[in-house]
Amino acid sequence: MSRSQPDPEAVLQSRPNPEAVLRRLEWTVIRRLDGLLQGDYRTLFRGSGLDLAGLREYQYHDDVRHIDWNVTARLQVPYVREYHEERELTAWFLLDLSPSVEFGSRAKKRTISAEFVAVLARLLSRRGNRVGAMFYGDRVDGVIPPRGGRRHVLQVLQQMLARPVLRRSAATDLREFLRSAYQMMPRRSLVFLVSDFISTPGWADALGLLARRHEVVAVRLTDPLEMEMPDLGLFTIEDAETGEQLFVDSNDRGFRRRFAAAAERHERELHSALGRAGVDTLELSTGEDLADALLRFADLRKQRSRHAAGGIEPAAGARMPKHLEVGRVLSLA
Repeated sequence: MSRSQPDPEAVLQSRPNPEAVLRRLEWTVIRRLDGLLQGDYRTLFRGSGLDLAGLREYQYHDDVRHIDWNVTARLQVPYVREYHEERELTAWFLLDLSPSVEFGSRAKKRTISAEFVAVLARLLSRRGNRVGAMFYGDRVDGVIPPRGGRRHVLQVLQQMLARPVLRRSAATDLREFLRSAYQMMPRRSLVFLVSDFISTPGWADALGLLARRHEVVAVRLTDPLEMEMPDLGLFTIEDAETGEQLFVDSNDRGFRRRFAAAAERHERELHSALGRAGVDTLELSTGEDLADALLRFADLRKQRSRHAAGGIEPAAGARMPKHLEVGRVLSLA
């Protein structure tokens, strides 16, 4: 008996509706972020322009990274640079939709990716900014040019939700994806690389090159089962991209320890590569609330900004405000 083919109409109806997904996220995630961040999204994405507007005397809550140490040294009073604010920020979402993101023990990593993109794109677009997207399946296979507005966010979300699932592919090559993105985006932008970073090695240098031109945030998609093998007895595990299968006995404690050690080693190597690239990292787990993850990320960026004084060396003779001197001494201790 031949296997019946799926009804295309039924498949179409089973896909999530982009309008319904975005409306749900606006009520459950964006409204919550509005309340907790009180509309201050600068910790999630900076948008200051690069054009110098002028100088003024330092005030207590100014960003110490904007101190002009040469002027401060000459005048013996701290001065900060002021910049023209960008009227329009351009953001790009580099979306890894290779077969490995179809995995998930609670929700698929692909679902978490789509929800993250919908939330961030909506937050950006409703402030007059433009968002674009590049898609990677087994190669770079789609680009949506940056535009603004809610309708455009729905278009990006529709493209993510409507993409067919890749059952097999060549190994993911993030290096090639990042090189293509570098050529595609000549103007400085805010870039979110959304991936599980299950890729052939060698992508860190390409990511570092991209980060020299753009503000880049690495959004890593994870699942708890990728870190710890549960005790489920005998079963088969399969490489989502190559289809290679392995029959394992998860009752074997030695096997579970070796699995955990390999996962920990991969974590260290990944964090080292992201550190070398010089990008901020947001971890998104399939078992975590999206709003909680974004709030945690905003808090980390805020702390990083507060402690930026520790990495700045003033010109000779420059006097720092006392609260900056204290912070600098603590950071160097």
